[in-house]
Amino acid sequence: MKAEILYEDEMVCAFRDAHPIAPVHILIIPKKHIESIADLQEKDEALAGRLIMVAKNLAEKEGIAESGYKLLFRVRGHGGQEVPHIHLHLIGGAKLSENIRPI
Repeated sequence: MKAEILYEDEMVCAFRDAHPIAPVHILIIPKKHIESIADLQEKDEALAGRLIMVAKNLAEKEGIAESGYKLLFRVRGHGGQEVPHIHLHLIGGAKLSENIRPI
């Protein structure tokens, strides 16, 4: 899948979600393969922090830091994870609701 890279360093890369659910919907993905947040190890602590800091910086760059945004990790099947690789969603640019309920 082709994507415009919005950010990249030695640990992570970020690009716009192919199926956005808000005006700003960016995926921040580690280059190291880890299937799920549930599979993180203590040695991955810096990587997890890097994902969040990159999301914060992108929110500022996208102009949504002041109004607010959502950071979302989906974990395994019941958490809605569809891709077996950790990825952090940065979602904003509109008022967001939770709508969390069993389906």
